[in-house]
Order: sequence, then C-alpha cells, then structure tokens
Amino acid sequence: MEIGFVGLGKMGMNMVERLRRDNHQIVAFDLDDAKLKEVSTFGADGVNSLKDLVARLAPPRGVWVMVPAGDPTDSTINQLAELLEPGDAIIDGGNTNFHDDLRRAAVLAGMKLHLVDAGTSGGIWGLKLGYCLMIGGEVDIFRRYEPIFKTLAPPGGYAHVGAHGAGHYVKMVHNGIEYGLMQAYAEGFEAMHKSEYKLDLPRIANLWRQGSVVRSWLLELTANALEKDPSLKQIRGYVEDSDEGRWAVQDAIDKNISMPVITMALFARFRSRADKGEGTFGEKLLAALREEFSGQAVIKD
Repeated sequence: MEIGFVGLGKMGMNMVERLRRDNHQIVAFDLDDAKLKEVSTFGADGVNSLKDLVARLAPPRGVWVMVPAGDPTDSTINQLAELLEPGDAIIDGGNTNFHDDLRRAAVLAGMKLHLVDAGTSGGIWGLKLGYCLMIGGEVDIFRRYEPIFKTLAPPGGYAHVGAHGAGHYVKMVHNGIEYGLMQAYAEGFEAMHKSEYKLDLPRIANLWRQGSVVRSWLLELTANALEKDPSLKQIRGYVEDSDEGRWAVQDAIDKNISMPVITMALFARFRSRADKGEGTFGEKLLAALREEFSGQAVIKD
C-alpha cells in the first residue's frame, strides 16, 4: 500500500522501516535532510517538502503525521489540508490531546478530508516487536488503511476503538496507567535497595518475570536496566513527564473520577526534578525505565 509519512524521529523512522519491510510504498518528509538520506537506505522515497509529498501520492491519499503534539502537529495538518483533495486522509500517530482531534476532525470534514487518530505505543522497540495501535475515526477510513495498521502492529495489536478522538483518549489513559505501574516498581525496588539484606536486584527482577503475578514488559525492562548498572550510580533521578499523564489527571478532575495512584505518580515525577535530579534510587529507576522503552535521554553522572 502507498502512504505518505511526515516526521522521521526515533519512532517515525522505525515505523517507516517496518512498513518498507512489508513492501509498502512510502513517500517521506522531514525537515532534517540527513533523515531523508537515511530513510532512502531502506527504499522509502524522501522528498523536500509537503507539496512534493502530496504530489507523489495517488488519490485517495493517506498521510501519516508523526511529529510532536501541539503547534507542530497543528501546523503540519493545516499545511497538508491546503494541499490535499477531497477524500484524502490524515493519520495522526503522535501524542495528541483528544480534544484537539475533535476540533481538527470538524475542520477537515468541512474540507471533505478525513482524520484518523492513532494512539501509538511501543517506543524504540516497535521496529522489532511491533506497535500497539489504538485507532479512532470513521470505520470505513480505518478499513481503508488497515493494511498499514496490520504491518505496524504485532498480531492482535491494533483495533478501532471509537469515533474521532477515541484513539488518543485510550492512549492517554494507557500512559496514565504506565505512570502508576512504573511508580510501583520504582518504590518496591527502592525498598529492596535500602533493605538490611544484600539483595541482588537484577536477579530478583528476572525471578519475578517467571510466573509471578507482577511480571510484565516493564519488569523485563527493569531487569535490563539493573543488569547494566545494579546501583544506578550513573543515572540521575530526574524524571520527565509526558503531556498525556497530565491530560489523564485533568480528565479525571473534569469527570470527578478518583485517580490517586496515577495522580501521585505524576506528582512524584515533579518532585524528582526539585533537587536537579540527585534523586532516590526509585527515581533513578524511573529515569532508567524511560530510557529503556522510549530512548528518552537521561542525565548521567
């Protein structure tokens, strides 16, 4: 299948490579010329402008946008909307606020264009393992691009979850849950780190992966991080947060939902930055986990 792709960051580049492995035809654009050269090495067609990208695609066109949320996504979608024709579709795979999806979908509908919101999880491991895709928008447009979703996801790893905004809403809640899970692991391993026993934390993390009720991929990444640096001496406990965690807490406030675990996990990240990342062992583990699954840069000593 043919599709345009805008944004060749860590995830975007890997997604294009995965699509090419399944022989999809990709026309790609990024502001960084080096990225365009890189994407051409596995057979994608790199172009120098959005205008060129649209011109290379046959109607009905589909363009996947993988750029930062907020103004960069707004600007990209607005520019594409002026270049595309009725019946074409824009797929937003970034970390967008679902309220923005509703606004954009209404504007694009007035231009007879379609919007698909694709909440995307998988981080830097998606190239190898596939991406979990939570997709919102019109069902018939979802079906049109299902071959793309099928290639990007592992078996059973994509689904149409509802109308416009539903995909990014589900991804927002997903990330809130992720905050809580990571915080629980961080607190538990900090307790063991400070224990009077001389505990082998990498060994325990791997032990819990074998039949334990707390086994998970995050636990696997915990084991990876601890095997590299059991005391986490090289990592500062400075933990960034994504907008989605904040949006999840705000959504709970708006709907009068009790969400203490996710809220406190978000506030714990705020606290980690108060002392410029000197941090506790648990905060260092949180930072290490973010690096493990998303490739986010950490502050190292």
